[in-house]
Amino acid sequence: MEGESDPLLEKPWSVQRSQGHGTFHSSSQRSSATDIYFHSEDEDDSLREISRLPEVSLLATMKRYVKECCNVHDAKKKFPIIKWLPKYSFLDAQGDIISGLTVAMTVLPQGLAYAVVAGLPLQYGLYSAFMGCFVYTILGTSKDITLGPTAIMSLMTATFATSPRENDPTYALSLTLICGVVQALMGLLHLGIMVNFISYPVINAFTSAAAITIAFGQVKGVLGLRDIPKDFLEQVYETCRKIPETRVWDLTMGLSSIVILILMMQLRKIKWHQPGPNERIPMPVLMFRKFVWLSSIGANAILVVITAGIAAILDVHGHGDAVSTIGEVQAGLPPFKPPSFSSDYYDTQTNTTVHLDAGDIFSHIGTGIIVVPILGLVEAIAIGRAFARQNNYRIEPNQELIAIGIANIMSSFVSSYPVTGSFSRTAVNSQSGVRTPMGGMVTGGIIILSLLFLTPLFKYIPQPALAAIIIVAVVQMIDYEIILNFWKIEKLAFVPWGVTFLVSFGLGLEYGILVGIGVHLMILLYPVARPKITAKYLDYVVITFNQSIRYPSVEYLQNKVQQYMYKNQDAGGPPMSVILDCQHLTTSLDYTTMMASCFIYLYHGLIEIIADFKRKDVHFSMAGCKKSIIKELKHADIKDIIFGDTIEDAIKKIHEAEQHGSFEDQLESITIIKGRLAGATAVNATPVPSRRLPRLSPNGGLETSPEMPAPAPATRIARLSPVRVPETNLAISEESDSDDEGKFGSPDQDKTLRM
Repeated sequence: MEGESDPLLEKPWSVQRSQGHGTFHSSSQRSSATDIYFHSEDEDDSLREISRLPEVSLLATMKRYVKECCNVHDAKKKFPIIKWLPKYSFLDAQGDIISGLTVAMTVLPQGLAYAVVAGLPLQYGLYSAFMGCFVYTILGTSKDITLGPTAIMSLMTATFATSPRENDPTYALSLTLICGVVQALMGLLHLGIMVNFISYPVINAFTSAAAITIAFGQVKGVLGLRDIPKDFLEQVYETCRKIPETRVWDLTMGLSSIVILILMMQLRKIKWHQPGPNERIPMPVLMFRKFVWLSSIGANAILVVITAGIAAILDVHGHGDAVSTIGEVQAGLPPFKPPSFSSDYYDTQTNTTVHLDAGDIFSHIGTGIIVVPILGLVEAIAIGRAFARQNNYRIEPNQELIAIGIANIMSSFVSSYPVTGSFSRTAVNSQSGVRTPMGGMVTGGIIILSLLFLTPLFKYIPQPALAAIIIVAVVQMIDYEIILNFWKIEKLAFVPWGVTFLVSFGLGLEYGILVGIGVHLMILLYPVARPKITAKYLDYVVITFNQSIRYPSVEYLQNKVQQYMYKNQDAGGPPMSVILDCQHLTTSLDYTTMMASCFIYLYHGLIEIIADFKRKDVHFSMAGCKKSIIKELKHADIKDIIFGDTIEDAIKKIHEAEQHGSFEDQLESITIIKGRLAGATAVNATPVPSRRLPRLSPNGGLETSPEMPAPAPATRIARLSPVRVPETNLAISEESDSDDEGKFGSPDQDKTLRM
């Protein structure tokens, strides 16, 4: 090893071994580190190599690590803004400002409406709409995605983070911080692949069920009903029961708002005449088209302004209670502080003040700690990939996880509930001509200005108008056509879809998605546990399977092998030797597949199959095995497998084994009763077939039966075929009654023969 250098420390060192003992000396004179000596106790044992590590400055090591990890390339990956900001142009700014203003017109009414879904005061919907935009501008890799409150995240907040105290945001803010930490860790650990295990049928069913739940939850706002419970089934019952209490003005405004929104949304679908190469669109026509498009994009904001104006006019004329309004909205920006993981509320049943600490909050959130972050990631990454394909660029999934996670962490400091990418606002952003993520800065700035100056006007916004905005937004998420596609393309996909959909209504959305994921994973893993196995009868049975053997399929494979080894099992014919066609066995075997003695998996595996074959006096062969698999089987000490390069080669080797014997197991013990050899056992506790038993010779040794080959010369214990006696002690235990005592010694005496 002399002359080599350490790749990290770059200091030469060498190892010298002295005669007699394992003493090692350093050849480097530049370090003052102490030499290390190792003295072996046994001169016959191999000396262990040991080296002296020179002392290195901790500061130098840290500098080297920082230099290797914190370079410009890595900085651009972690902070994508470094890539596009130096190239930022006036045209980019123009497109980003227009799209940012347009998205702000959409998120202002949606934020107020989604706060109602989340069960929080209305200002928290706006608190959730600006910080994510700022963070994503710096860390995000998609120019189109806008972060903020969404229908799904609002519903999940109401499901998992509802405080026992009315209008208390403590649980929601804690959930935001938890989501951010989980999402950021998943990004740093490159665990974005976990999202791929949530299949499209499960996500689609969950989204449809959530959309129906949210939409029906807003029916009470359209009808002007009060005191409706949050549980879906109870909500349906109470809403139907209280229909006679409907407020006419609320119903009129709610239905009118729904119709107006639907009609204005259709304006986006107008296909205008496209001019030819030499044709110019007149400026008035172009301005009219822009006005129609802008009206369709800002339909929610226009509706809020119109209905709020109507409510204000009614209030001026003394009819302020004719239409239900949202009331006062707290003005100003939220304080910048971390979430409080404690809360107090007054329990009316016990008339005492109850204190809740962090443990109580985590316990209440429960599975939301995992479900909510994963749903946020699924929603954001799905949106990002869709618009990246549409606009011909790529996103980095793990960087997206980091961006969304840090956005949630920072948002929790400004009183936000969990945020993620919004499909509707991302579509508006893309259609508005956004050029870079800087459009999010404009949107966030407009939200902050609205919180500072416009909140006094929000008190006139009617509740039926907000309910209509939510209903129209979420109804588009219901995908009923997918059922027909499943039926035409893959009927099995309908199973997880239906289970998720029904359980979401029966037990709740949080259980619906978990059960759906479990069902689809079972469907995914079923072929692993039940591979397709076929049998072909040649000279022997050739069994073929379509995939590698894993422990869930071991018992199934074992049963099939035992079934197919009889050509006509009902007729009670003799068993046949089996050849396992291993052409599809492309990966290594796991331990359970190889070892039947593994208690964890109930003794399944190849050893048990082989033991059963030996009892039936037939052979087991594996044809076409890769060398790596054969090596694993040999390392696992599995004997008596006949390996063939091809099926024909395996047939040939089985023929030879039947003629000459080829079992490699060794006799462990034989039993003598009344002077006769009654039985023998191999080292793996497998009984030796009776027709292969040797006979006891008069001189106390063993000899083979007449049908077996003659014993090897000069040996007292003969070589058996197909059972071989090893060159080790062979215990011969004698069992006799009182009449035979003394023929081979006392009953308690064992006779041991050596080769």
